[in-house]
Amino acid sequence: MRKKMAVQQKGAGNRKPKNFIWTRKDLLGIRELTPEEILCILDLAATHKRRWFLKDRAGVAHFSEKAAALLFYEPSTRTRLSFALAAQRLGAKVIQLAQGESSMQKGESLEDTVRILDALGVDWIILRTSDRGVLAPLAPQVRASLVNGGDGIGEHPTQALLDLMTIAEQGKPWGKLRVTLIGDILHSRVARSLVAGLKSLGVQVTLCGPRAFLTPEVVEELRVPAVSDIQQGLREADVIYVLRVQRERHSGTRYPSASQYAREYGLTEARIQRWARPGAVILHPGPVHRGVELDSPVVEGPHSAIWRQVENGLYVRMAVLSLLAGVPRTLRRASGTSRAPRGRQRAGKKLYNRRESRPT
Repeated sequence: MRKKMAVQQKGAGNRKPKNFIWTRKDLLGIRELTPEEILCILDLAATHKRRWFLKDRAGVAHFSEKAAALLFYEPSTRTRLSFALAAQRLGAKVIQLAQGESSMQKGESLEDTVRILDALGVDWIILRTSDRGVLAPLAPQVRASLVNGGDGIGEHPTQALLDLMTIAEQGKPWGKLRVTLIGDILHSRVARSLVAGLKSLGVQVTLCGPRAFLTPEVVEELRVPAVSDIQQGLREADVIYVLRVQRERHSGTRYPSASQYAREYGLTEARIQRWARPGAVILHPGPVHRGVELDSPVVEGPHSAIWRQVENGLYVRMAVLSLLAGVPRTLRRASGTSRAPRGRQRAGKKLYNRRESRPT
């Protein structure tokens, strides 16, 4: 039986501390998570980051008898590599299986592939697919923990979590933050997950982009304000989140050309200096189309936290794998053992569990 994770955690806002128990087997989306669950992941990710920086390996769980399988049926660099490295840093074995290497080429279904890995005793299955919503019916059929590595235009939960971690490191309380997402909202699983996470934590969110990417259907789905004027979108934002234009998902030509998009919505140094707040932070999930969504000087400039996003992705994914394995947030492992002690664990330092805990 999967062990529940008990931690003592301060609630958001002014609520009194309470015992929080992590019970989820799978991570399929951000929309299903409570604010407490999101903050729990961010806290543990911060602990992993701090301990790794200090070279404190004693507090890192060692899953020498566990295995993670990576099934990526769409191209990936950041997500696939960081999940593999996260599992390795936790001591687990890593199996990587591309669609072209599996029996799906012979007609085997995705469901059967997942069940084969489960029968072989894999502990985590990280899946990326072009089909939206396929993980939910699979999760109850297997003992392994399923992690959504991106499902079509559905969700990308760990990307949203690493974005939230990067935003949190700016030090401003969630309830006082304003975030603008710019670009191809319509086809973005990143936008769907990140908007859900931001709203859950009380952040004010605005969508910005061409009307072709801000259809009434997607605006109604996300239920946040939308504007087409980039100047309006930039002016009040503490965080400017630029999305990739996903031409591979466009069923038709929704936007005339990359050059036109760059002229109308590309972020240049001049636009940042003219319209953005002095302390605004710029994020992008990658890969960046330089010269289209962002100019290179913006990617490498003082406003950019893009490379920190990549770094934080590793620690967020370490946290997710640890929690899904049922390991307490304060990982006090006795020397020579591979299992954390039973019972309630004292929570680690809470860097991200706040709404109004720090002054602006």
